[in-house]
Amino acid sequence: MPRLRQVPRSDAAPSVVPLYDLMFGPERDPVAEPGTATGAPGDWWTVFALVPDVFDHAVGGFALYQSPRRRLDPQLRELGQTRVGWARGSQFVFSQHCKSCRTAGIPEEKIAAIPSWQVAECFSPIERAVLAYTDALVYDGGRVSDGVFDALRGTLADEEIVELTYITTLYDMHAVMSRALRTEFDDRAEPIVEVPAPGEDQTFHV
Repeated sequence: MPRLRQVPRSDAAPSVVPLYDLMFGPERDPVAEPGTATGAPGDWWTVFALVPDVFDHAVGGFALYQSPRRRLDPQLRELGQTRVGWARGSQFVFSQHCKSCRTAGIPEEKIAAIPSWQVAECFSPIERAVLAYTDALVYDGGRVSDGVFDALRGTLADEEIVELTYITTLYDMHAVMSRALRTEFDDRAEPIVEVPAPGEDQTFHV
């Protein structure tokens, strides 16, 4: 279960209800009957519904990146979004955008290689540049080397780079929030814990 309470259909704001219908089915209460078509529980929606204007803003972001007004190639966009999920350690963002990669027509070989893109031979130069740029955004907090940025500018227009940067960092935010609130597939116990030695009494020692 997520760390915050969820909003049942009966308490949902007017702007939230149509999205509940879309994601879960008409008249269904997603708290009482969780589960979406992709296999996710759907509790991202029910937690974000706690603050309707935040919910609306987030949903607006989804519409923005999928708008036909976007100049950025959807395959490049999805490579960035999926790599963000991997790099930030969000099972939810990574898993959902592997599926989105398929919708965008990215071959299985490339989807499988996203975690190890640095040594994969299946990516084009611009795809490698997008993946390297994504890593700089996540791992280096936006400190991007001139070499990586020049590789982007060799193929992408300035407008496309703005779109790539905005969408990728938007999904970095979603990955961070999903982990912090333990929504969806990020509802997992902390994996980095002390493993006691056999028979250890747990008292302090050096």
